[in-house]
Amino acid sequence: MSRKLILFAAVSLSALASVSLITPATADQIEYGADGTIEEIIVTADPLRRSDGSLMSSVAVLRGDRLAQRRQATLGETLSGLPGISSDTFGGGASRPVIRGQTAPRVKVLSDGVTLLDASDISPDHAVSGETLLLDGIEILRGPSALIYGGGAIGGAVNMVDRKIPTAIPEKGFAGEAELRFGSADKERAGVAGVTIGSGAFALRLEGAKWDTKDYKLPFYTPSGHEEADHDHDHDHDHDHAHEAEGFDRLAGSFNKTQTATIGGSWIGSRGYLGAAYTEKRSDYGLPGHSHEYESCHPHGSSLHCGGHDHDGDDHDHDHDHGDEKHVPVVDLLSKRIDVRGELREPFGGVEVIRLRGGFTDYRHDEVDLGEIITRFTNKGHDIRLEAQHKSIGGFRGVIGLQNSDNDFKATGTEAFIPESNTRNTALFVLEEYVWGDLRFEGAVRQEWQKARARGRADTEHKPFSASVSASWAFQPGYSLAVSLSRSQRAPHVQELYARGIHLATNTFELGTATLEEETAKSVELTLKKTSGDTTFFASAYRYDYDGYIYARTLDTHEDFRLIRYTQDDARFTGFEGQVRHAFTPGVSVTLFGDYVRGKLNKGENLPRIAPGRIGLRSDIYQGAWSGNVEYIRVARQKHASDYEAQTAAYDMVNATLAYDFGTGAFSNQVFVRGTNLLDELAINHTSFISRLAPLRGRNIVVGIRTRF
Repeated sequence: MSRKLILFAAVSLSALASVSLITPATADQIEYGADGTIEEIIVTADPLRRSDGSLMSSVAVLRGDRLAQRRQATLGETLSGLPGISSDTFGGGASRPVIRGQTAPRVKVLSDGVTLLDASDISPDHAVSGETLLLDGIEILRGPSALIYGGGAIGGAVNMVDRKIPTAIPEKGFAGEAELRFGSADKERAGVAGVTIGSGAFALRLEGAKWDTKDYKLPFYTPSGHEEADHDHDHDHDHDHAHEAEGFDRLAGSFNKTQTATIGGSWIGSRGYLGAAYTEKRSDYGLPGHSHEYESCHPHGSSLHCGGHDHDGDDHDHDHDHGDEKHVPVVDLLSKRIDVRGELREPFGGVEVIRLRGGFTDYRHDEVDLGEIITRFTNKGHDIRLEAQHKSIGGFRGVIGLQNSDNDFKATGTEAFIPESNTRNTALFVLEEYVWGDLRFEGAVRQEWQKARARGRADTEHKPFSASVSASWAFQPGYSLAVSLSRSQRAPHVQELYARGIHLATNTFELGTATLEEETAKSVELTLKKTSGDTTFFASAYRYDYDGYIYARTLDTHEDFRLIRYTQDDARFTGFEGQVRHAFTPGVSVTLFGDYVRGKLNKGENLPRIAPGRIGLRSDIYQGAWSGNVEYIRVARQKHASDYEAQTAAYDMVNATLAYDFGTGAFSNQVFVRGTNLLDELAINHTSFISRLAPLRGRNIVVGIRTRF
């Protein structure tokens, strides 16, 4: 362990060692409105712990019933459909969030403010290691509000909120929850249970979750392909999508089996807490469309050579065998993680609270084909974050923070396209807020120092600097208008710097560029909100201008296989997202929502896998113990396809939910049924690398029961 890290940990722990353990704290009660929603939602990813309505730039929070009913086995699918958010689906076992056209490594996934450190930022077929069943909430930060989490959040940050480390003693000495779920399209069987037990100044948390899903059903196809009659016939490639899956009932390799267990504990006092938790996750999931037919391809300079390959061989046929899980590659994943969290209020004069967050991860996953390990990926490291929130100084309220991360990444086997590497990052950040009447101002800066090393390659050093300023005007009660300006920088990822090798998940041979410089995004965002009254809304319009945008430029192709090199060019992203909700009565409301983003290089080329525009309408009804909603979403055709990718057809998605709440003694229960893709529509996800091979899940009905005590 480096001296810098030892000093960092010593300062952190000594600051928290004085936590008073004399008077235990009790759990806060969440207040719900008449329609069952939380009246005020505090965003824990915000260092000042402000509510979602008071943050200047766009933020989305998914908690309570909405999270439970929308929950999927993967993080990307769980969030997909929220304004501005989609996912790069890869069957039933892996999908990452896509925010405003960006995904990893520009979207950072956090566990209570610290990085997960898995392999999901390397490839879309690598699962995010967090467990959605164990989450208490998910927070999505977009724009300047994500700046304090570094260059890896230049496109946004997703913060997973859990209960693994207790922060308060349960009022009755114990509290818990459990849930069972059953799904039709993939024969889903899932369950989760957790309990917190507390006495005196100590609380213990135990929780576990399990997913078991089979290959999911595809939308219904007729042998003649006439199900596509309602799609645009001007684009032949749209029909090809149907024919590729024609005649097959399920998507081979879309199964997922996952088990997660956590034990955590903390000492809790009147001024704060200090705790730790150990989490172990084991997962086996399939890789649909994962083909070895181009395994012999290699570069000759900037040209691709695939000579001597038999395209009609058994490997090609094997990859399109949709009938047997055993004939697809499988990911065998094991993640071991220790989390450390603490909070100390009023530690000394001038400081309101000190917060410590740390994650230590030992991660590996094997890609197995016919019982043989083809490639092994490992990632070991830590991410530690220390924040001090100061009291008002001349009207300024803010946070000063220090963050340190160090991770060792290694890949061995067929797809070891990244050499063994180490990445170290240290950062200082400051966030300040000032209120002057109806005006609020916010500014933030973050300086990072990153060093990357790889076996057999030259070391690289980068010093990305980011800054933002925002202003909000409450021009009428319940109304606010905000503008945010930012200049954010991201250091290149080790994949972009050092990659050299075949990557079968994306059908590419990747070449890194060790001379890449920091990527700089200059952005402006305008947000209008109305947060009170029968009609509420938010709308955000934004523009990102990238200097030195890092992307995979295609040098040569052979059939569906590409030779790519990571290079830099200027690019811009423009878009908007928003929703308007009107409550006709306290229990009946209608919401209109939508989003659109356009991404292209300044020289005119479209960027790949940009989500098409969407518009949706949802009706929510609450009547006594009953609640429910019906949702219609229209996903537009993506006609702005990049070179080497096809346009995708528009489709309609209809979803519905019905829930009933009831009590039995000390238990608070809910039974719910949720249907998705009720029209059994063919849905080709443009953001997916395997969009043509893996249409989205067909009609699915999930029945669940939840209880809290």
